[in-house]
Amino acid sequence: MSLSDIKEKMHSGEIYFPNDEELMKEQFGYINMLYDFNMTRPTEMDKREQLLKEMFAEIGEGCYVEPPLHSNFGGHHVHFGKNVYANFNLTLVDDTHIYVGDYTMFGPNVTIATAGHPICPELREKGLQYNMPVRIGKNCWIGANAVILPGITIGDNVVIGAASVVTKDIPSNVVAVGNPCRVLREVGEHDRKYYYKDRKIKWDS
Repeated sequence: MSLSDIKEKMHSGEIYFPNDEELMKEQFGYINMLYDFNMTRPTEMDKREQLLKEMFAEIGEGCYVEPPLHSNFGGHHVHFGKNVYANFNLTLVDDTHIYVGDYTMFGPNVTIATAGHPICPELREKGLQYNMPVRIGKNCWIGANAVILPGITIGDNVVIGAASVVTKDIPSNVVAVGNPCRVLREVGEHDRKYYYKDRKIKWDS
């Protein structure tokens, strides 16, 4: 099977062999660039920014990614809007595309996975996998240690609680928590008055 045929399967949800020699050679090139990014010094902000522009499929202005970053394809299939923030140890299993909207934030140790493996043990034994894209909307906050599974879509203005495992799509304008992650409540007027428990927002300060 040609490399172009394999790539078509990678991005169409079909099962395929990820260990193709040509594909892995290309993949290692992306991962080498990721290694360079993770080895930058904290003061080398310009170098980090330039590397991210080379590594990612798309990355908007004002994005900040705190090393170490982990990624199967070095971010080659990752699309960030503007002003996206990622704390330590963001893991992007980007065997196919991951889309993240403007102003979204990731806490430490978040995992976004696009790759899956068949439940049928005979297929896993052969080393087969499939990929489903993940889409995260604008102005979301994904809490520390959250896991987002293949094929998930998360709407705009969503808060995903720490350590949640997102197994189903989440609509816009909600707080969702748990394993499996479920909608807890809508984002409402209370959230425009209080930022933490009984601590009021001082909009004019």
